[in-house]
Amino acid sequence: MPELGVLLDAATGDAMAIIRNAREDETDFLSEVGFRAWEKAMNAIGEMTDMRASARSAFQNFTRSSWLTVTVIEQGGTVAGWAARENLDELISDFWIDPAFQGHGLGRALIAEIEGEIVRQGFEVARIETHAQNAEAVGFFEKHGYSINWLSVAYSPKIDRDVQSVGLSKRLVTEEPETYGPGF
Repeated sequence: MPELGVLLDAATGDAMAIIRNAREDETDFLSEVGFRAWEKAMNAIGEMTDMRASARSAFQNFTRSSWLTVTVIEQGGTVAGWAARENLDELISDFWIDPAFQGHGLGRALIAEIEGEIVRQGFEVARIETHAQNAEAVGFFEKHGYSINWLSVAYSPKIDRDVQSVGLSKRLVTEEPETYGPGF
């Protein structure tokens, strides 16, 4: 599959990261990256003692069944993170950066690529949902222009428990004001 984008170091011109479509043969590795990122987030929240097995299984099932919807960012030939749009709509269903690669600008590059895909496919708004107490994720998305639209508690069959979630959205396409004639 073709590369979607290559990020270059401004000072040296060297490739810093590659953004591409996922491959079926890497679904187990993608699952592990997602699980490590989830585990880090849940450690900060303090709610993962009995959820690890369910979460690991959910990541394995998702990456194996939905790898065609996954966009990967790699650095130095190693998968550093991935995002998915499970229904290929405006909802970013998954967004995971391996903890070893967090803080290097890869999340910023990956969200920009995903937002570009959303716009190219005709959607004007991007949406994402995350655990309400995941301050790091909420802060990341707010820093990148997302606003919280709702808060809810709902049962998650993937991890077999109630989860507090927030929904965030970002307008990607600005509406042009209608005018009468040039400059009016």
